[in-house]
Amino acid sequence: MSPFKHAVFHTTVANLGDLPGDSVCEVAFAGRSNAGKSSAINTLAGHTRLAFVSKMPGRTQHLNYFRLDEGRYWVDLPGYGFAKAPAEIRDQWEGLLAPYLLYRSPLAGMALIMDSRHPLTDLDARMINWFAQTGKPIHVLLSKADKLTRNEQARVAREVREALAGLGGRCSVQLFSSLKRLGVEEAERVIGGWLGLVSGEDAERPAERRDVPGKAARPKKRGALGWSARTSEKTKPAGKQKPPANR
Repeated sequence: MSPFKHAVFHTTVANLGDLPGDSVCEVAFAGRSNAGKSSAINTLAGHTRLAFVSKMPGRTQHLNYFRLDEGRYWVDLPGYGFAKAPAEIRDQWEGLLAPYLLYRSPLAGMALIMDSRHPLTDLDARMINWFAQTGKPIHVLLSKADKLTRNEQARVAREVREALAGLGGRCSVQLFSSLKRLGVEEAERVIGGWLGLVSGEDAERPAERRDVPGKAARPKKRGALGWSARTSEKTKPAGKQKPPANR
């Protein structure tokens, strides 16, 4: 039985001051626009329209909270890399996302969605390197894996693991398909374990999994703009900078 069967939409947050005050544990879902993030959320929850699946990338512009249990949430982040988003929208993403990901104390980890046909772009690598400084784990879902052959799936998973070994951080990787429900149980063990919804031997934590060592692959360069494509001094965690008050 899915640990996420009671998932329901809770609220949309446009300002840090509106973050839920009752949260004890959260998992953020991130990824490039059109990587299959909303589909992954819907599949894990067993709902068809819990997260809105749009044909237009970049629709999600705020933090969308989904309640799983008392004090436990998924947080759907804006898709990064959407070149057509207006500058003011990208600025809003940066002002909201950077402090949330760096300083939100209930945030237990990140589920990072990558299209298995185009994994580890330059923006994906920047996100991993940037979030790794928090010391929190990242679990990569290589989405749309049903579009690859089994040999291609094995190759992509191996190459991404090798690349992540060179990027640093607490990362783990798995294949995933919303259409074929491939990898759903593994994702439940990892993400459910972070949230305390899966316990004992059923829980699987990325920090305990060993990635295959090897030469790091270079991330693919794609000319897309997004909040993570630019770094400003105000989003860097300087030694004297005070994080926002816990909410």
